[in-house]
Amino acid sequence: MPSLLIVDDDRSITRIFQRCFENSDVTVISAASGAEAVEAATELQPDVVVLDIFLPDQSGLSTYEEIRRCNPAIPIVFITASGTSDTAIESMRLGAMDYLSKPLDMARIREVVGQAMAISKLMRVTVTRAEAANKDAANLPGTASSDALIGHCPAMQEVYKAIGRVAGQNINVLIRGESGTGKELVARAIHQHSTRVGKKFLAVNCAAIPEALLESELFGHEKGSFTGAVSQRMGKFEECDGGTLFLDEVGDMPILMQSKVLRAIQEKEFQRVGGNHTIKSDVRIIAATNRDLDAMVVSGEFRADLGYRLNGYTILLPLLRDRRDDIPLLVDYYLDRFNAEIGKAITGVAPETMARLKQYSWPGNIRELQTVLRHAMLHAIGPILVPDFLPAEVRGERGPPSATRPAAVAVPANAASAPQEAVATASSGRGEVAFQEFIDSQLREGTDSLYADSIKYMESILLTEVLSYTNGNQSQAALLLGITRGCLRSKLRTHGIMISSSVAIQNPVGA
Repeated sequence: MPSLLIVDDDRSITRIFQRCFENSDVTVISAASGAEAVEAATELQPDVVVLDIFLPDQSGLSTYEEIRRCNPAIPIVFITASGTSDTAIESMRLGAMDYLSKPLDMARIREVVGQAMAISKLMRVTVTRAEAANKDAANLPGTASSDALIGHCPAMQEVYKAIGRVAGQNINVLIRGESGTGKELVARAIHQHSTRVGKKFLAVNCAAIPEALLESELFGHEKGSFTGAVSQRMGKFEECDGGTLFLDEVGDMPILMQSKVLRAIQEKEFQRVGGNHTIKSDVRIIAATNRDLDAMVVSGEFRADLGYRLNGYTILLPLLRDRRDDIPLLVDYYLDRFNAEIGKAITGVAPETMARLKQYSWPGNIRELQTVLRHAMLHAIGPILVPDFLPAEVRGERGPPSATRPAAVAVPANAASAPQEAVATASSGRGEVAFQEFIDSQLREGTDSLYADSIKYMESILLTEVLSYTNGNQSQAALLLGITRGCLRSKLRTHGIMISSSVAIQNPVGA
């Protein structure tokens, strides 16, 4: 029979909880001081503790810490006089599951305590860990950083074989795969197992650096070569002489820069921006992209000769949803890593949690898994991750509407064949109506961030309209917006604007 320990010197509070659960199988136990609470928690091992912040003999926070030392798996809910007080914030920082604000609401009590009971039950389920993840990590092709390549599935075994075949060869490598699949980890593994391991490994994200600065980043510049060039600077090609240069998101490199990179690769020489002195450099190039370079060559967005130079050997990385059997290994590896980073002591995940993790589609691949685990660990109480700690989308629940992402819009990837009537759908003025409805909705519901939310909302509508106008041509859209293509791609990810074969607005406001 589940038990609930109420720690409060106010008898009326205890009576409220007794009334809440008088027709249930929950046994309500009471304690009027911190000392009594610690004794009851130790001897009776209640399923849930509800603890007042202010107690006659000691603070609720001190009592909380003593109870957690006795049993770190007990979910603890605080009672506070104000949900915005510093003590409430501190209680959540320490790891409390939730807090109830006075005056107490019986429906809210049942909701919070019911959730805590469910979590407590899952906490008592025996969990197992895929210990091979930690034992084998050092034996897998990996890196000198805190990351490692983890996985035993056939697709990852092929990746390991490919790394072994190509690492010792002095040829360029192209790594292909969706965002978040670990392309830089593979690049580092190749370098670690190559003859260049004693030299530098440097990475450049071609999508994250503005076009005007990318040339200086790669080749350096002379003093006074442009406004702000107050001193001479060495570029990555020069700095990485004898080592390995990783060009991430190479498909986003501007066409003019592609010509200069091609020459540096072919001739093994280049000049700094604003300079006339030729510099020799022996650099091995490992490039990565999540884009279809063959299609970009056909459309004229990518130089075919540069593609040939980069593609000395191709490694294709599998999606996380195609290697679900590796998820337990990955979870255990990142639990250990994040425990050290954020000061937690999570020892495993409940079976229901692992089932949810293995069922989820993981559009963001391993990078999304890392984010989800950090989220869950920050919300966790006790040593076990239960489903309640996971984000709503991973639990299979639809999350609340986001004011910053009102409409996910699909824009044509093949601009040449996009039907004009489809383009008109997104450009018919629906954005204006949706924006007005968004403002009305925010005002009705109450908000304290309408300006910031509205700016984000308008930006999503602007990006949608411009991409519809350009038939999905991101280069042209970036030109019209006056931003770099890398900046545009970042904004598309932020607002959930995706590329597909037709234009459609999903879940429009007011629909």
